[in-house]
Amino acid sequence: MNKLTLLLALLSFGIFSGSIAQSSKLPVDEETGKITYKDVVKVEGSKEDLFNRSISWINSFYKNPLDVTRERNFANGVVKGLHRIKIKNTGKDGTKTDAGTVQYEFTLQFKDGRYRYILTDFVLKRSSKIPVEKWLNKKDPQYNPNWQSYLKQIDDFAQKWIESLKKGMQPPVEKVEEDW
Repeated sequence: MNKLTLLLALLSFGIFSGSIAQSSKLPVDEETGKITYKDVVKVEGSKEDLFNRSISWINSFYKNPLDVTRERNFANGVVKGLHRIKIKNTGKDGTKTDAGTVQYEFTLQFKDGRYRYILTDFVLKRSSKIPVEKWLNKKDPQYNPNWQSYLKQIDDFAQKWIESLKKGMQPPVEKVEEDW
């Protein structure tokens, strides 16, 4: 395949996957073509305070926080992690069965008065890793209608993760002690 054909194929995939993601409301990064949740959140606190709040949040959100975090760099204000979530099939009778495990990566970065989160690199763990962006393509010859449910489960998890992070990153409420 020559370079021009490869470039056109990559561009058409990016355009195609972007339009599919728009219809299913999943955030797809235009440069990478990957499902990526990211935002910069302004919140009161120094870089160090925000870093410490993130560690407290991680400790409360994850069952095994030391296993999840791959990097905790206080000096640079960066926390990186790798985690897995289970996805389920739902039968016609409503019974749920295991559909596999999706792994994702997250990065938290801190500056005075703000932090940035990035959730990305969602892959289905099998004998090889399968990028979940494949599930965005309804024209794929291997298309499975369950893929939409899997994407919704990932999106639901990501939305809960973001909501929990934002709540956990709020400045602590000062308790007023009664003066007797």
